[in-house]
Amino acid sequence: MSHRVLTGITTTGTLHLGNYVGAIRPAIAASRAPGVESFFFMADFHALIKCDDPDRLARSSRAIAATWLAAGLDPERVTFYRQSDIPEIPELTWLLDCVTAKGQMNRAHAYKAAVDAAVAAGEEPDANVSMGLFSYPVLMAADILMFNAHHVPVGKDQIQHIEMARDVGQRFNHLFGQGQALFTLPEAQVDAEMELLPGLDGRKMSKSYDNVIPLFEGGSAALRDAVARIVTDSKLPGEPKDPEGQALVALYDAFSTPEQRAAFRAALRGGLGWGEAKQQLVAQIEAQIGPMRERYAELMANPEQLEATLQAGAAKARAIARPFLKQLRAAVGLRPYTDTATTAAAKAEKSALPVFKQYREADGKFYFKLLSAGGELLLQSSGFEQGREAGQWVARLKREGLTADAPVQREARDADIAAALAAFQES
Repeated sequence: MSHRVLTGITTTGTLHLGNYVGAIRPAIAASRAPGVESFFFMADFHALIKCDDPDRLARSSRAIAATWLAAGLDPERVTFYRQSDIPEIPELTWLLDCVTAKGQMNRAHAYKAAVDAAVAAGEEPDANVSMGLFSYPVLMAADILMFNAHHVPVGKDQIQHIEMARDVGQRFNHLFGQGQALFTLPEAQVDAEMELLPGLDGRKMSKSYDNVIPLFEGGSAALRDAVARIVTDSKLPGEPKDPEGQALVALYDAFSTPEQRAAFRAALRGGLGWGEAKQQLVAQIEAQIGPMRERYAELMANPEQLEATLQAGAAKARAIARPFLKQLRAAVGLRPYTDTATTAAAKAEKSALPVFKQYREADGKFYFKLLSAGGELLLQSSGFEQGREAGQWVARLKREGLTADAPVQREARDADIAAALAAFQES
């Protein structure tokens, strides 16, 4: 079964070496794993909350899209799109708004932080709060739920938003699913091992600390200039140096093999000067980043190529979003008038179908079973550690029929089971 992972990319500012090592490189590597269906989107609707300079927003969005592609993101393998090119997302946001409690949004971290800042400044609590800021967790939920993502890689500060997306999706399922899970409930994927690159002063590389090394901006000259400003101890060439705890060494590690790391440490202990060590670091980074920088420059010089890539990604995304939104509109009652006359007949026909039932036993595990329209037990599953696994198998059986690797026990004739599963595919 394919496993969907969705990553939102902020479209404000410029990216630095820490962004590449800590987020871009591992996300691209993960997108190449077998059985993974990856969605990467430029979160430009979200950017409107923070940025009211149209030219800056457009310029930054273009540069960041080019950066991800230059770094190796394969648009043929993943679905790479601009959020604002998917009109189904704001429509789904409204559907979700209508089932989301205001009290839940009151507890969102970003909203509470804005209120606290206003109160501390002696202003009205909501003085600097737009409706975009207040309700953007619902837009984020729509981003995720539209594509039924199983996992969303986030930092610890974003876990709350994934939990909110789960709550909103679960409520929608309960109100409108009629026993069917319309939305997959996502899980936050927090990488405890994510590499945090030190900046020029040894602290975490961050624009707020003004200690970053640019990724592409300024070319190789900017890279050399930044590396020259990395803080080291005062030991002279020829004096042994302790590599542990040095920001320069941590940066070298992020772009080298284990063998190269060992040799670099040995050279420092043997008296390698910091100036020479910095030159070696520049060469090590340049070997990886240089070709990417050339590709980035090519993309920035040919915006039509970049636009075509994003439009192709939007077409792939909308091929999923359009029919799904049509299903969601019908679920909430936004149907053509001609559908109303058939509603009762459709319900009667549905009630005559076989049914899957999911449940949890006293052993804490999750199970499902398939019953015929007359209530006869046809299939009984083995236990699963998570309810999501049971739900995924139910969806697969409905879609593909009985497979050899299905973790189930047959309780009836194969012909009866096959007929029951075929009924789902026909319906």
